[in-house]
Amino acid sequence: MLGGPYVNSLDKKEMHQSAIRSSTSDQILDIAQTLVQKRGYNAFSYADISATLGITKASLHYHFKVKGDLGLSLIGRYENGFRQRLDEIDRQGGAGSDRIRDYVAIYAGVLADHRMCLCGMLAAEFDTLPKPMQSALDHFFDLNERWLTGVLELGRTDGSLRFEGEAHELAQFLVASLEGAMMLARSHGADGRFHSAAKRLLVSLSLEPSRLS
Repeated sequence: MLGGPYVNSLDKKEMHQSAIRSSTSDQILDIAQTLVQKRGYNAFSYADISATLGITKASLHYHFKVKGDLGLSLIGRYENGFRQRLDEIDRQGGAGSDRIRDYVAIYAGVLADHRMCLCGMLAAEFDTLPKPMQSALDHFFDLNERWLTGVLELGRTDGSLRFEGEAHELAQFLVASLEGAMMLARSHGADGRFHSAAKRLLVSLSLEPSRLS
């Protein structure tokens, strides 16, 4: 039975190799996310990532056997990051209106970085995606709509938001409107189109225009 320094050395080697694998996977995901947000899922291949990262396509397949696996990991990572942002907004507290503004600011920040919402880009190609990716996309948007529904109900209760109808229907409308506004702003090369659309959305919730910037 092996023990002592040999085991410690082996553990360190395995940990080092695990760290390298993790680092490479993160780099692959970073590059793939940029490609999706700027080109779309079907507009890039493993060859694009391989050329950018300087590794073989065989190495890419080691980390993500097929492109669908890579896409699924992208959605999962993006949702986790988005969920963290929503949790941060909740931790800050504030009225429902403040939380809606902070939510809109997430989209504005992505657009300012010359990118589109990852899941919005993928949704545009929904019918061509593998079923697991489609299910993951549904989960992402469900998460957003559930969170917005809670915030809208909070705003209606605290008096900071005024709207008619069901909160969950308005939540669906807000997500669709923000995603669409991003797409149109990109097609016209004018971020101002997004900001104008977002401001009108907020005004429709009876928020003061002077506080929308």
